[in-house]
Amino acid sequence: MTLVAPRFHGIIPPLATPLVDRDTLDIAGLERLVEHVLAGGVHGLFVLGTTGEGPMLPPAVRRAVVERTIEQVAGRVPVLVGISDTVLSDSLALARFSAESGAAAVVAAPPYYFPAGQEPLERWCRSLVAGLPLPLVLYNMPEMVKVVLGPELVRRLADSQRIVGIKDSGGDLETFAGYSKVVREARPDWSLLIGPEQMLPQAHALGGHGGVCGGANVCPRVFVDLQAALERGDEARAAGLQQKVLALGRLYSVGTEPGRVIVGVKGALAALGICSDVTAAWFEQLDADHKARIAAIVTEIGT
Repeated sequence: MTLVAPRFHGIIPPLATPLVDRDTLDIAGLERLVEHVLAGGVHGLFVLGTTGEGPMLPPAVRRAVVERTIEQVAGRVPVLVGISDTVLSDSLALARFSAESGAAAVVAAPPYYFPAGQEPLERWCRSLVAGLPLPLVLYNMPEMVKVVLGPELVRRLADSQRIVGIKDSGGDLETFAGYSKVVREARPDWSLLIGPEQMLPQAHALGGHGGVCGGANVCPRVFVDLQAALERGDEARAAGLQQKVLALGRLYSVGTEPGRVIVGVKGALAALGICSDVTAAWFEQLDADHKARIAAIVTEIGT
């Protein structure tokens, strides 16, 4: 089979959404964050994902994030937009806006709240694809949507030329290996991306093309360099960088409640002076001691 380069690869941060308050985008903070991650050499940006708190943002803020990010990036890397929603028409409306704004692709997890079986999920996906103006990256995120996009379902969906890849945030390497088999045998042009950043080396070994790593908001160069070391087979360099990734993961245990990954990322961005730690979701608010611990971790790792 002829090898085809995937459309999206490398490190594509799921961009955090800087906020003034729950309903107001911090435009200057967004500009600083975009420039920060681009300076780290990332290969793309993914807005309105889980780390970006997409489902918690008002529609006007979602559109502002899309429009402002694409304008700031100015074609330097592709911008992917999360359109996950419980309402198909709302996903399609945001997809159309994203296309008009210059996005490269959209990313969608299955509708949440009411769980669905594999056959209904296939109908959902085919209905979504039929109305999309942009290529689609599937998003496996069972922690948030309560269902798994099974490898056999993904294999059936591989006949759609509008689907160009899958991002797997399930944390199950057996499922990821199943996706990799589909890509290898049926769609070598697909992008196969891992979500949990600590699994980047294992995902690469299984045929992954890169990672959508939340920590790359904070330390983009660490992840970019790790991906490069994995690609050239530099095991010693990769092992050293992986230790930094694992150390950075301590950010996600400073908080003790659900949402602590996002709280940790935003706390680190506040420590760097990029934006505040305001969240759209109703997460815990960190006290001065928590913030000091986050700042110490950021200083230790370096950016």
